[in-house]
Amino acid sequence: MAVAIKKSYRFAIRSSLFISISLTVVVVLLLYLSNTLVWHVPVTFLVISFLCSFFIIQSRVERFIYKRVKKIYDDVSLLESSSFSSKPITTDMKTLTEEIEKFAKDKKVEIDTLKIREEYRRDFLGNVSHELKTPLFTVQGYILTLLDGAIKDKRVSEKYLKRASKGVERLIYIVKDLDMITKLESGDMNLKKEEFDIIELIRNVFELLEMRAAKKEIVLTFDMEYDDPIMVIGDSEKIQQVLSNLLVNSIKYGHTNGTTEVSVENLIKNRVIVRVTDNGEGIPKQHIPRLFERFYRVDQSGSRKEGGSGLGLAIVKHIIEAHGEKIYVESEVDVGSEFSFTLEKASKSEV
Repeated sequence: MAVAIKKSYRFAIRSSLFISISLTVVVVLLLYLSNTLVWHVPVTFLVISFLCSFFIIQSRVERFIYKRVKKIYDDVSLLESSSFSSKPITTDMKTLTEEIEKFAKDKKVEIDTLKIREEYRRDFLGNVSHELKTPLFTVQGYILTLLDGAIKDKRVSEKYLKRASKGVERLIYIVKDLDMITKLESGDMNLKKEEFDIIELIRNVFELLEMRAAKKEIVLTFDMEYDDPIMVIGDSEKIQQVLSNLLVNSIKYGHTNGTTEVSVENLIKNRVIVRVTDNGEGIPKQHIPRLFERFYRVDQSGSRKEGGSGLGLAIVKHIIEAHGEKIYVESEVDVGSEFSFTLEKASKSEV
């Protein structure tokens, strides 16, 4: 504490010493010349002049620094972070400089964060408008064609109405995914955790996607026979969506006559890892870090052709992280991809 006080008042102490010593030397010379020199007089004068000088300089400098530095704080709107009235003002300029630099750095971080958020907002709005524009224009085009007279031809009208219906379905699909990811990101999505058999859940997803996989001649299979259930803890509906999204992507970008394999393995004593592996077209390495971003597409043309909202993997990531778990991806072009995620294992379950 003593060191801090000495450092804080260094300027006043040095200035006071300089003034008091200078004045004392003058007094000594005057007393000497007048033949009235008594040593206790200059010593007393030295002490008194030092004390007076110190208090005057310290108080004046404090007021000087307070008024001007406080104005700087007011100008840059920093008073909400630091209150001058609650702390004594120091004459140590190094301390003041460090404090101001700290506030400047904090503000720079805030500004950079706002810039990133603004860029993210622009990208998000651009992506949403782009995703909604295609099905909206499609539906509008078919409806306008029908209104122009095509509705009179029963065969044409039925075909156009079916196509318009598909466009509306895609719009609903995109809006539902947007609603879900918004809830996940804001923390409004409540998870209903329970014990369930992950093997049974995977079989259910296989059945749901069986026809879709058959159209592309892709086989959905386990890596081995799982005769016994593997009980895990989580929101079964949300985990089903995770598996569904991963398998849909695997089918979408898989090769004809390909295979998508799912495995469940022990990771540590209270965790299992679920792997979804395919022998599809794979993902270039430069795209892997951004795979879980909203609307990010590796192949724009391919993705548009296959459809989808562009939010599938972002939803997967948020659901897994909401469970407090991790998701991983490994991929090699023309070899295939593997997405894996962890789940908490129920205490009595064995793999």
